[in-house]
Amino acid sequence: MADQMQWANALSTRPSLEAAVTDVVQRAVSSLTAPAHLGLVFISSAFASEYSRLLPLLAEKLSVPVMIGCSGGGVIGTTTEGQTQEIESDAALSLTLAHLPGVNLQVFHVLSEELPDLDSSPDAWINLIGVQPSENPQFILLSSSFSSGINELLQGLDFAYPGSVILGGQASAGGMGGRIALFCNDRLYREGTVGLALTGNIVLETIVAQGCRPIGEPIQVTKAERNIILELDEKVPLVVLRDLINSLSEKERTLAQHSLFVGVAMDEFKLSLQQGDFLIRSILGVDPAGGAIAIGDLVRPGQRLQFHLRDAEASAEDLEFLLERYQNQTNTTSSSIAALMFSCVGRGEGLYGKPDFDSALFKRYFPDLPIGGFFCGGEIGPVGGRTFLHGYTSVFGICRQHEG
Repeated sequence: MADQMQWANALSTRPSLEAAVTDVVQRAVSSLTAPAHLGLVFISSAFASEYSRLLPLLAEKLSVPVMIGCSGGGVIGTTTEGQTQEIESDAALSLTLAHLPGVNLQVFHVLSEELPDLDSSPDAWINLIGVQPSENPQFILLSSSFSSGINELLQGLDFAYPGSVILGGQASAGGMGGRIALFCNDRLYREGTVGLALTGNIVLETIVAQGCRPIGEPIQVTKAERNIILELDEKVPLVVLRDLINSLSEKERTLAQHSLFVGVAMDEFKLSLQQGDFLIRSILGVDPAGGAIAIGDLVRPGQRLQFHLRDAEASAEDLEFLLERYQNQTNTTSSSIAALMFSCVGRGEGLYGKPDFDSALFKRYFPDLPIGGFFCGGEIGPVGGRTFLHGYTSVFGICRQHEG
């Protein structure tokens, strides 16, 4: 029998970092029947004063050739009882170990000042990463929250590695002014992006749940300037929006006062648009005099938009819709081995009013997959074939071997 890929995850809520490290290493190692090639470690911001101790403590108990990780506002993993838990504010440590036969792993750490100019050729990005596009790498990225150049890096990777899957999240500090940590092999970094390129016998597939549901119908931008929409279907945007809000139920109208977003259709040519086809962006403001609407992204004439609402109910419906769609479209769920979860600190118990919501819903569809992950300051995942930094989103990465 060929050597099979194996993944294991362990979550510890022991308040002492030594005890937590001992706990997760022992449980994760004992779940594998072959040596680990990769470790992914996520540590909650409750341990912020001890970030520098994590890698030395792990190295005492664990030998793994490649290790990446970061701090999060909370962490996600598997308890001793085999339950998946999202620990949002207490001290917690999540360790995922993977035995990856036939997979090559390349790690990198890049600072924003090292990134090529966006006008550079793909070669500049390929030299930076050290992996050829012909190897069809899949990327996991963990970035610092501020000035990491993550948007430029995502554009550059999409440009140099078309068709590659890129997912991950921004390390979060849990509170204002808190410090973050990025881990790469035996090094602790405070800024930039830590990345992992996986090539060979591995497939990463994504579910990007942006937590919104559409209202009204798709409409076309007929006039725009940078991030300002000047005309929708040749009408004043604010008038279009007011007419839409007036057509909503009372509950939806109330929600629209504080939870209204705009979805930008990512596929120019797709005729019937549905959930998951839109990149969700914030509405930054309106001009009451001219009726223009400013949004949190560049927009151009010809693009199609649809307004969206976000609340716990919409978020739950959106994730369920996408999980169902993935399950129906994919015949490979039986060969899936593990999942990674990158969820916004704005989701979780604060959104749903109860713990473990997203991970429990995911486990209903994929009961056997170990999940590891963290609560992010921004989530990285593809929409319509391009990679973006999101907010209020849960990004799942589903890992399996190539078929055959």
